[in-house]
Amino acid sequence: MSPHAAHTDQLINWELAADTASRLSLGGPKTNLRQARDETRALRRAAEVSVDHVHRITGLDAARDLRDSEVLVVDRVRWAQANLQSLSVLLAPGLERVREQAPDQFAAATRGLGSTLTGVQAGGLLSLLGTRVLGQYDPFIALPDHTGQPLGPAGGRLMLVAPNVMQVRQQLNVRPDDFRLWVCLHEQTHRVQFAAAPWLRHWLQEQITGMLASLYTSTSQWPDMLDRAKGAISKTGEGSDTGPTGSLLDAVTRDEDRERLSRITAVMSLLEGHANVVMDAVDRSVIPTVKTIRRRFTERGQQGSALSKLIRRLIGMEAKARQYRDGQRFVDRAIGLLGTDGFNQVWTAPELLPTEEELHDADAWARRIRAS
Repeated sequence: MSPHAAHTDQLINWELAADTASRLSLGGPKTNLRQARDETRALRRAAEVSVDHVHRITGLDAARDLRDSEVLVVDRVRWAQANLQSLSVLLAPGLERVREQAPDQFAAATRGLGSTLTGVQAGGLLSLLGTRVLGQYDPFIALPDHTGQPLGPAGGRLMLVAPNVMQVRQQLNVRPDDFRLWVCLHEQTHRVQFAAAPWLRHWLQEQITGMLASLYTSTSQWPDMLDRAKGAISKTGEGSDTGPTGSLLDAVTRDEDRERLSRITAVMSLLEGHANVVMDAVDRSVIPTVKTIRRRFTERGQQGSALSKLIRRLIGMEAKARQYRDGQRFVDRAIGLLGTDGFNQVWTAPELLPTEEELHDADAWARRIRAS
C-alpha cells in the first residue's frame, strides 16, 4: 500500500495528487549535467556553512548537532511530491477524526469524483507553488503515519529547490555564493528552531487536527466557504491587497476555531520572523552583497501574477504576510528586552509561545516571561 493512504476511501487521492504534480511541474532554467551537479554541491556547501552562523546568531545549542535530520537538494517535482507525502501525514489524524465524527459526510465526500477532484487540485496547487519556493524545512515528515512509523528522519528534512534558486538568482543578478548562503540561513534557522523545540511539530499537528475536524463537521459553514472562494476569484487583480482578504479563512466563525487559528498564526509569524531576523543579522563580512540581495529580493516579492494573487487571497496569505512582518518586529523587540537567552525561552514549552495579541506587544510577552 502506498504510504500516502491508510484506507481506500480517501478524502484526498494522494497518489493522483503526486501524479498530477509530476505532470504539471515545469522544469525550470535549462542546465547541463555539469551545471546541475555544480549547483547541487554549492547548495550543500552553503547549507553546511550556514549552520555555524545560525548557531552564533541565535545562541541555540540545538544547532551543534543536527544529525537526526537531513538536507536534500531537489528539483520541482521532488519538492511537490515530498510535500504531498508530508501533508498526508500531517492531515491524517484530522481526516480520521472527521471520518469518526461525521461518517456520512465523509463517505459522501469520498464517493464518485470527490477524492479525484481534491487530488488533482492538491497536485496542481503544489506544482504551481513548486515554481516559487527556494527552500523549505519540513518538520512533519518525522510524524508517524498510519502504521505508526515516521516516513522520514526524526529531525525532519531541509529541501533546497535548485532550479528555483538558480532562476531567482539570475533574475536578481546577484552573486551566486552570496545568494545561496542567504537562502540557507533562513531555512537552516527553521531546522534549528524545531531541533530546539522537538514538541512543536506535534503541537502544530494537534491544532490543525482540531480545526480541520471542526470545520468539516460544521456543515453550515461550507456554503459560506464556497461563496468566499468565488469572491476571491472575482476580486483577483482588483485594487489593493491590504483590505479584507476575502479568504476561506474569513469563514471561520466558531470561537474555538478562531482561537486555534490565532495560535497557529502567532506561531507561524514567530518562526518566519525569527528566520528573517537571522537572515538580516549577517553583515558584509559574511555575505558581502547582503544589502543588495535583500533590496532586490524585496522588490521582487512585491510582484506577482493574477494567479498567484488568487492563491494568496484564497488561503489568506495577504493578511498573513503582514503578520510575518509583525513577527520580525516581535523578535527584534523581544531580544532587545530579554537578550538572546531570554528570548530563547520561547522554544522550551507551548505555554511560553506568544499569543497573537502578544505578537503585536512584545513588551507584554516579555513581562509574562519574566514573571514565569
